[in-house]
Amino acid sequence: MVAYCLWCDGEIKESVSWKEVFGLSQPEVLCGDCREGLEDLREPLCRVCGRSFLDLEAAYRQGDLCYDCIRWEEGEWSGLLAKNRSLYVYNDFLKEIVALFKFRGDAAVAEGFEDNWVKLYQKEFQGTLIVPIPLSPERLYERGFNQAAELARMLPGPICEGLERTVHEQKQSKKSRAERLKLDLPIFQYTGESCIIQDKDVLLVDDIYTTGATVRRAAIVLLESGAASVCSMTIARG
Repeated sequence: MVAYCLWCDGEIKESVSWKEVFGLSQPEVLCGDCREGLEDLREPLCRVCGRSFLDLEAAYRQGDLCYDCIRWEEGEWSGLLAKNRSLYVYNDFLKEIVALFKFRGDAAVAEGFEDNWVKLYQKEFQGTLIVPIPLSPERLYERGFNQAAELARMLPGPICEGLERTVHEQKQSKKSRAERLKLDLPIFQYTGESCIIQDKDVLLVDDIYTTGATVRRAAIVLLESGAASVCSMTIARG
């Protein structure tokens, strides 16, 4: 039976392994070209945001922190985010795939990430309470689904959807860096209706980590509501 790539519809030319025969691994859902388009985040990584240091000039890092995280940790937002880890660099290819997933409403695209997504969770965040970053009601109506919730449901852990977005903002992709970093306006609240986060280690799930402003805005609400710690996990590191 011929298999076709989930993303480009090209034929997947790969022999079946003995692990697939015995049900120990899942069959490939992406072709070789699409796999090659994904750029792994290679170590060493920034201790907090997970950015790769390999292509970062020495002037933009200090010890195990990148310059962005140094600024975060020196300000009033210090310590809010324990760490972020992401699967891939947000390169041009991944931007196209995220657009299919996020802006064009093709939720099935996320299945192409699932195997490595679950492995990252098991390696870095096993045992945490998973909280997807919510959309505003207006954005949810516009897209028809929450991409973060789709990603959260792939993970083998408990999910809490008690975090709500209270402000309908302009799309992050339309904002300048300075606009993204403005943290004076609360945009999330924790309702506490669907789950208990008291003394729990919480994992925020989203599609892209860019400046870290969104996850830190969410983290401060969760910590004030009793969470022991807050980390985040995303598909892409912008």
